[in-house]
Amino acid sequence: MKIGIDGSRAFLESKTGIEGYAYQTISYLAKRLKDEQVVLYVRKGQKEKALQDEKLSFPANWEIKEVPMKYLWTQFGLALEMFLNPIDVLFVPAHTVPFIHPRNTIVTIHGLEYEHCPESYSFLGGTFHRFFVKKSCKWSSKIIAVSKNTKKDLMELYKIEKEKIVVIYNGYDEKELSLNEKKMEEGEKSFNWADVKNFSISEKKSRSKSGEFLLFVGRLEQRKNVIGIIEAFEILKKKYDYRGKLVLAGKYGHGGGLIRKRVASSEFQHDIICLGYIRDEQRRELFHSASVFLFPSLCEGFGIPIIEAQSCGLPLITSNYGPMDEVADNDDVLVDPLNFEEMAEKIDKILKDKTFRDQIIQKGKENIKRFSWEKSGEEVAKILVK
Repeated sequence: MKIGIDGSRAFLESKTGIEGYAYQTISYLAKRLKDEQVVLYVRKGQKEKALQDEKLSFPANWEIKEVPMKYLWTQFGLALEMFLNPIDVLFVPAHTVPFIHPRNTIVTIHGLEYEHCPESYSFLGGTFHRFFVKKSCKWSSKIIAVSKNTKKDLMELYKIEKEKIVVIYNGYDEKELSLNEKKMEEGEKSFNWADVKNFSISEKKSRSKSGEFLLFVGRLEQRKNVIGIIEAFEILKKKYDYRGKLVLAGKYGHGGGLIRKRVASSEFQHDIICLGYIRDEQRRELFHSASVFLFPSLCEGFGIPIIEAQSCGLPLITSNYGPMDEVADNDDVLVDPLNFEEMAEKIDKILKDKTFRDQIIQKGKENIKRFSWEKSGEEVAKILVK
């Protein structure tokens, strides 16, 4: 049996959630499917990058094949490859199945956010997603949904039969988020604001009020409710006399212009730090230095940052919308994302009530036992070799 895997997203320079999923899943499958004949399809120029990746080790019977197509890579390039060199099984980690594909094709659907938050997508973007996700669901023999909420959406909105859908949760990279190698002692996790451009944690002074900050990590766009976070931050400053800062880490997405304007118009703009895209080591340092993680998104497919924060012992608040409630699994951290007063009140309670804060942290540590890339990859592997 010959298995094909779409690796086009796994080796992009800037990885968000879907690209990270593709990379982590392929990394595990390279270990699990070492006795299978596998072709990993990548874009032009990605083969060398994949082979030089120190975290990956490909078995001898794995072939990495570049598909030389700059635009419409999936529907032209990968589809042509499927026609010229047929395979038995194709795994597509991200939404879009080529129109020419084997009968046994497995696709992962990461969420239908464009259906729930259409205002957060351009007309063309929303139309593109809707068309190809619907087609991919129709063309595939099996659909992997990353949450029960996504499975429910597929059944209700696209009328997909439940037997065709299997829920496999995302994981998180425990090693990537660990600070063990830095040997940082408790109380020495204060962010060095004087060196914000170089992005480092000061290991020479203990945390002080001026060093405290609230954190959001993700794309800065409308559906992530970034403006809502700013509204809650302002209430926290005025009503609860919060002395810390707000850190927004991530690239601007749809509606980024509105977010920039909202930051610029805030009377606390000097306490709002927009870092842009951050590297893995920077992400790790932020998670281990923040006071509270904020993820009150309006719509998500899963919400990996929730379990990343929990794995770092960082208390958080998130939306009481699906699937965030499903992933966080703790009513104490849920808020109405459109109720900024409630959001600010919950943040203040976490900051001031040590018992409440410790309970959230402990429940988070228990919750993350449900998730790992090994568990996720193993379930994917079982489907591919079934």
